[in-house]
Amino acid sequence: MSIRVISTQARDLLARFGRARNGNIAAMFAIALVPILSFIGVAVDYTRMNSARSAMQGAMDSAVLMVAKDVAAGTVTSDQVTAKTTSYFKALYTNTDAGSVTLSATYNPTDTSGSTVTATGSSSVTTQFMKIVGFPTIAFDTRSTATWGTSRMRVALVLDVTGSMDDDDKMSNMITAAQDMVDTLGKLNKNDGDVYISLVPFAKDVNVGASSAAASYATGWAAWEAEPASIKDTKPADWINYGPGAKCPFTSLAHGFVCASTAVSGSATTDTIPSGGIICPGVDRTSANYYNGCYSSTLATGTTTRQICTGKSCSCSDGIGGTGSTCACTGSGKDKTCSETLRKYTHAWVVNNRNTWNGCVLDRDQDNDIKNTAPLLGDNSTLFYVEQWSNCPNAIVPMSNSFAALKTSIGKLVPAGNTNQSIGLFWGWQTLGTAAPFAAPTKDARYTYKDYIVLLSDGQNTQNRWYNNAADIDARQATLCETIKKTVTIYTIQINTGTGSKKDPESAVLKGCATEKFQQITSANKTADAFKEITTDLARLRISK
Repeated sequence: MSIRVISTQARDLLARFGRARNGNIAAMFAIALVPILSFIGVAVDYTRMNSARSAMQGAMDSAVLMVAKDVAAGTVTSDQVTAKTTSYFKALYTNTDAGSVTLSATYNPTDTSGSTVTATGSSSVTTQFMKIVGFPTIAFDTRSTATWGTSRMRVALVLDVTGSMDDDDKMSNMITAAQDMVDTLGKLNKNDGDVYISLVPFAKDVNVGASSAAASYATGWAAWEAEPASIKDTKPADWINYGPGAKCPFTSLAHGFVCASTAVSGSATTDTIPSGGIICPGVDRTSANYYNGCYSSTLATGTTTRQICTGKSCSCSDGIGGTGSTCACTGSGKDKTCSETLRKYTHAWVVNNRNTWNGCVLDRDQDNDIKNTAPLLGDNSTLFYVEQWSNCPNAIVPMSNSFAALKTSIGKLVPAGNTNQSIGLFWGWQTLGTAAPFAAPTKDARYTYKDYIVLLSDGQNTQNRWYNNAADIDARQATLCETIKKTVTIYTIQINTGTGSKKDPESAVLKGCATEKFQQITSANKTADAFKEITTDLARLRISK
């Protein structure tokens, strides 16, 4: 019976007593008064005891969770479990009704059912009413257990390495924060396979690595191998006379690129055609892509004699030159004339070997760009579209528990290029799965697994394979996010350090993409705090009551 009902009945009895004129009413009330007051007292004392026990249970639940986290992280040993649990409990338990608390805790290391920290506590409440009938105290006890190790964690770190990350110390702060996360989560890997982490640096493209395994699932090689369009149909003037030792026939203004010293993408530029006669286009100044081939120079019969220039400043250095060419000048002053005799060559476009591919890929064909369809040889729409981008990010690191190596890879990140969050998110998703080219380790049926993506970006989407505006890219990304969130928990961070007109709006697509938490930070030095908040969540989610 509740206290409210007892109190109401007691008031009714007292009111009737006041109106009564018969002596037997007074006698009956005197007899009933003791049990009535006893019932009220019991209700009050038990309410106080239940409040104390609930407070103790809550404090103990929190204490064992925190101790379990400490044990899993290696900061508390099994011998320290009781002392640490008591310390946490005392800080959390503020109820004043209970007397002294007796508390003990035990740690059971990993077995097939998981590791546990179990705490038991007992105390009592001094009664205010029940002591009248011989019960000076009410004792109670609580028990709480935290278990971990039956669930395993896989985390994909999807990190923006675009050119703007070079501003305001964003890159350096992100690197430090991500390395700290790897350190902390790595400590939860008490048994091989407990924690795996992958790394996906992204800009406009991602780098899937240039291994033969990745190349076998790539497509778009025809475009990768193609002769530069600006030369194919419109060759430089006097093209027939360019060969070994001659000047580079390309100018960045007219053709979009200059000459490279070797056929390898990224080799040094040169003003002179090498002795072997290969004429290699360098980086396209518009797309920042390498051309994956060179023109060969084969000596032909005959020569060409041409006038180079006239006038006082005219000289043989104004000519094409080259091995076996000759040059002579006649006259002086304004009548000076220089002419050269040049060899003739035939040229052919020679494609680079595909093993020179740098691993960079664009988005897959739509709609496979927003699906985790496994790549299927023979179905180009499911394969990955190659590009030889000169700003190709660092290579993706597949799921790994080699945490020191992961930290080293994070430390090598460099910023360049435009933003395509979608491709980073897509490949983070791929690293969590078992499809090529990043087949994650097989999941053990004895455990449950939790998959996470942590996506950090410093701005709005600017470029992908099809679009150059944020709205279109965001629309694709929003659909991708909704699909991924069905099976993966996503955390997102927006670093927004701009001010005034340079400040980006809050990213609706990043905010909508988050399953658990979206954080927008306005200073690069807050990146560590943002990562710590997520790391704490991940550690907590791996340890359950």
